Amino acid sequence: MNRKFLLACAGFVLMAGPALAEEPIVGTWKRPTGTLIQYASCGADKYCGTVLTGEYKGKSIGEMSGKGGSYKGQVNKLDEGKTYNGKASVSGNTLSLSGCVLGGLICKSESLTRQ
Repeated sequence: MNRKFLLACAGFVLMAGPALAEEPIVGTWKRPTGTLIQYASCGADKYCGTVLTGEYKGKSIGEMSGKGGSYKGQVNKLDEGKTYNGKASVSGNTLSLSGCVLGGLICKSESLTRQ
């Protein structure tokens, strides 16, 4: 009986492993404006964002590096033509992005919802 239980537990761990290892920033996110963006892996611990809908469809919104729900990188604010040094964090179905330019003098933040 113990052997069957251990085998069942081992099987569960092996099946759950890939899901637990997936980076939470990967996926499609909806901005408050309704625009959809997608983050996808583009290297080791590196994630590239692309606009999926709207005026800037197909444009890059920057790159983030990190894991475990905490990321750093650059965010392109396409409507302003500015690039912000940014941070992102994922908690459940919410992606919080924040970024600053001019040494932290101008900062912006936004919350996106996983789709």
